[in-house]
Amino acid sequence: MRRVSSVIASVLTAALFLAGCTSDPSAQSPDQQPTNSANSPTNSPSPSPTPTEEPPELVGGGTELFPDKRFVALYGHPNQPAFGALGEQGPEESAERAIELAEMYEAHSEEEVHPAFEIIVTVASESAGADGNYSSVTAPEDIEPFIDVAEEHDVYVVLDLQPGHADFLSQAKIYEDLLKRPNVGLALDPEWRLAEGQVHMQQIGSVSAAEINETTEWLAELTAENDLPQKMVILHQFRHSMIRDREQVNTDHDELAVVLHADGHGTPEDKLETWESLQDGLPEDMHMAWKNFFRQDEPMFSPKQTFEVEPKPWFVSYQ
Repeated sequence: MRRVSSVIASVLTAALFLAGCTSDPSAQSPDQQPTNSANSPTNSPSPSPTPTEEPPELVGGGTELFPDKRFVALYGHPNQPAFGALGEQGPEESAERAIELAEMYEAHSEEEVHPAFEIIVTVASESAGADGNYSSVTAPEDIEPFIDVAEEHDVYVVLDLQPGHADFLSQAKIYEDLLKRPNVGLALDPEWRLAEGQVHMQQIGSVSAAEINETTEWLAELTAENDLPQKMVILHQFRHSMIRDREQVNTDHDELAVVLHADGHGTPEDKLETWESLQDGLPEDMHMAWKNFFRQDEPMFSPKQTFEVEPKPWFVSYQ
């Protein structure tokens, strides 16, 4: 990303010539004529260029997410504890909790560890709803209090989509203004992307690489047009069938850092088996992420155990 150097204004000072000793100005030579400092063009200061505002940076500074940063996040929907730890408290308390979790990882990482929110903004629904999409859309203004608090506390934010019968791009555009903020990224959850005739909880959803690429193309353009730092794009997966033709997912956008989030829960053996399996055929430049479940894991990994997983996760969320 571009950095703009600071502007230094310089002031030019004109020299005044001493008048001659004679009281008759006409007796002075041309070189001795007194200078009218008010009319001398060299006496006026040069106009100062208008300072240019520097483009925004990421939490912790800089404009690229990796390899100098790792993230630990609270996952869930505001005010909905059943959907994850983020909904168990208000915005301020959530920020404090995310910060405490990130601090628990610092001793196990050479890179900076930053707190994060992963906020479910469209929620898979049991009923079709008025639009027939089986997805409940949270109004952007209802999410803003969490994002405002996140900005105050240097907490990164990822907006998570569960689109049902809608497509990811259509839902991402609902949150365009929020995605114009420098520390707000996007997560796509194919488990909740339904095909024609499907309903939630009867099968696992899926998405094509083409739909992912269409969405990331739009996000990359939005990021470039607004001179924003690199954005995180998380792809959730715990079965290979959830992302069709995954090898065709485009990871070439410099504006984006693509992360594959392994969502498996259960015993340590089950989680590690899923972790290893998802790395088969992993596209180049796709970073791995891990999820810890407070209730479903048997038992849940400690921060030390989580960062001992190979490869070490770049993003860890708590649900």
